[in-house]
Amino acid sequence: MAAKGSTTLPLYQRYVNGVPVPQGRKTLRLREKYIILLVFMTFTIVCLCAFMFLPNMQDKVSYDIRKKIDEAGGDLFIPRQRNAPDGSPLEMHIDDDLHKSGRLSNSNSNDLLKNKIETWQKEKVMSEISKILKPEDVEAIKKGLVSDKQLFLEQKKEEERKRKAQLDEEAKKVKKDHEGHPGARGGEPTDPQIKAKRDKVKEMMSHAWHGYEKYGWGANEHRPISLKAHSGSIFGAGELGATIVDAIDTLYIMELDEEFKKARDWVALNLNFDMPADLSVFETNIRFVGGFLSAYALTGDQMFKQKAKIITDKLLPAFNTPTGIPYAIVNLKTGSSRNYGWASGGCSILSELGSLHLEFDYLSAVTNDNTYKDKVLKIRDFMKTIEKPEGFYPNYIHPATGKWCQVHVSMGALGDSFYEYLLKEWLISNKEDAQARQMYDDAMKTVYEKLLVKSKSGLTYFAEYKSGRLEHKMDHLACFTAGMVALGAEGSDNKEKYVSIGADLANTCHESYIRTATGLGPESFRFEGETEAKAIRQNEKYYILRPEVVEGWFYMWRLTKDNKYRDWAWEMVQALEKFCRAEGGFTGIKDVYQVPPQLDDVQQSFFLAETLKYLYLIFSEDSLLPLDKWVFNTEAHPLPVKGVNPASAQ
Repeated sequence: MAAKGSTTLPLYQRYVNGVPVPQGRKTLRLREKYIILLVFMTFTIVCLCAFMFLPNMQDKVSYDIRKKIDEAGGDLFIPRQRNAPDGSPLEMHIDDDLHKSGRLSNSNSNDLLKNKIETWQKEKVMSEISKILKPEDVEAIKKGLVSDKQLFLEQKKEEERKRKAQLDEEAKKVKKDHEGHPGARGGEPTDPQIKAKRDKVKEMMSHAWHGYEKYGWGANEHRPISLKAHSGSIFGAGELGATIVDAIDTLYIMELDEEFKKARDWVALNLNFDMPADLSVFETNIRFVGGFLSAYALTGDQMFKQKAKIITDKLLPAFNTPTGIPYAIVNLKTGSSRNYGWASGGCSILSELGSLHLEFDYLSAVTNDNTYKDKVLKIRDFMKTIEKPEGFYPNYIHPATGKWCQVHVSMGALGDSFYEYLLKEWLISNKEDAQARQMYDDAMKTVYEKLLVKSKSGLTYFAEYKSGRLEHKMDHLACFTAGMVALGAEGSDNKEKYVSIGADLANTCHESYIRTATGLGPESFRFEGETEAKAIRQNEKYYILRPEVVEGWFYMWRLTKDNKYRDWAWEMVQALEKFCRAEGGFTGIKDVYQVPPQLDDVQQSFFLAETLKYLYLIFSEDSLLPLDKWVFNTEAHPLPVKGVNPASAQ
């Protein structure tokens, strides 16, 4: 294309890699002539030096070898048949090419000459040996040499095996910075009925875990119906054990000690990030980095801290952008980074760039390395100062230009955990991070004013905003806001108001569950015409074991102690048991309005990390992971509150 405002097109006479190149000049500039002269002089000097100073290779040939060559004469290349001292003919093996041509080719002459000399030397040695030893003695020596070689190789293998076993035993040794901290375990309820429900959730965790252990061990996830590993996940085909890492703190909290030890040893011995895999920076952070750091905070095991640092260092190349906003995908081997092509023309996603702070900040604290903290502070500073269209944080932003890519705002997919982390950064700082709290309040003020809607029947929900209009749809993912809004009531200008909004949102999400045939909620539900809290489109009717609804109920239970939240959670347990339980674990559903449902045959790693953990906690006493000492990242991995939880300073 011509440049903007141009009226003529340049002439092109050739293409380079498919790109037209303008026609060149017919004469050379003076500078170009000097460059050509310099290149010619350099070439001339190199040739002269090579001629004068390179060694004469003839001197490298020993006197004895040259003497043998001289004695051999023409026989070296076309040997005559010779006789042994007793007159018998002496066999000689002549290369076919030499026999046919009578000369050596330039390409293989050196190799053939070397081989002939070595062969002659071996024959000479064997001839001398045969004068002293009998043939059977020579054969015995040969067999002895072969046996010695095999023995040597076996000894080397055994030494390597012992060395590996020693390293493995060393890796299995747990070296602790601390012995665990407040509320890491326990919380057994005194009410026997509540305890029975908690025990049932623990049994579900055991069933899900052992199904993965049996049919998908080492893979990221598995298929509980077809009983095999599942590789078609966000972590590609590489076996990174995402389910192991995601579930490990849940195993510890539920006191499944044998399962925890096996998971811990697998991480220590087998988890290797040195592979050419493209990973999501966001998912790797919340699942792997968050999982490792949570396990470290709960147990004090140094190995988890080391693994967190290793994988986080692999993510750092994605942050090499003018704004500091990271790309979405990074290659573990090369460090090459990019964004998803579908994300509004290759932009970064709000929820992904905003859901790094908790993990990176804590990693800096426990490693005494501010590299990670500086990365997320740079993102926050940029997002604080950037102009917000209509007061919103849209879902897409370009990491190079810092420009918003389109005005699409959602409290569900693409936006959700950006707001969550602003609030939780304030909470995990023991409510000292005033900047994070102010950014949360400012962002949510616009959301409350423009996205919070009440339906005709009185159901409260967050709509989505797209280019100036509202779409009356709420994602299952957005149901986490029930807990977030209620948590944010502390420190707000009206505590009762926001706890009430949280309760209304929790109720709406419950309605989305009980209006289905399975008692499990759809991926998205709409408020259109007479339809309320129900999915309309087929691609919104699935349930993939998501945790956000029960997450909201968990926080509402902790903050209000209203028993309905435990009742709703138990209804969910029964629905999961009835419709999702399979031989090898738990599976998602393709249509929650159909009974019996069609199953998707995938057990997501977050089912063990989040869904079952929140169900277990809602039937536990508040002394288990108390909210004034622990903050959950967006994958439900608990991290310690600064100043009040000793794990935060280790």
